[in-house]
Amino acid sequence: MTSDSQHPGTPSDQPWKISLGELDEKMGVHIVEESVHRVVATMPVEGNRQSFGLLHGGASLAVGEAVGSWAAVIYASTLGKTAVGVEVSATHHRSARGGNVTITATPLHLGGTLTTHEVLVTDDAGQRLCTLRITNLLLSPRHADEGKRDPSASRLAAQADGTWM
Repeated sequence: MTSDSQHPGTPSDQPWKISLGELDEKMGVHIVEESVHRVVATMPVEGNRQSFGLLHGGASLAVGEAVGSWAAVIYASTLGKTAVGVEVSATHHRSARGGNVTITATPLHLGGTLTTHEVLVTDDAGQRLCTLRITNLLLSPRHADEGKRDPSASRLAAQADGTWM
């Protein structure tokens, strides 16, 4: 993360700002727009092709999931929460051999527990290459931190107090 990014789940008047992860950087992703209502990014086809010279379907899924998840975390941050993905599905309509793709996430549902975003991957001509739908679970910081615990320590504590079955 960059130094100006806030940690997801920290209550703030300002929504969380996107910071690229390692895979995003390797794929050449660039953020164009970020808000609760829309996240837009671009990615070059070059460097993200499969062996037949076409944009790799997995690259479309990876970048689509990232953009949809960022959109969910931006929204969640306005509630003092963070988001984790629980489901993603995609339909590949066509592919691309060159140029750039634009990835746009827009909300279908913004709730207190779940978000669902539609993510469109389009080519330079604006043709739809892939449509994704991603659902994210919103978590309070307390629940988000529970996943970072040592599972064996939790099991031992549960055994000690008799709650482990």
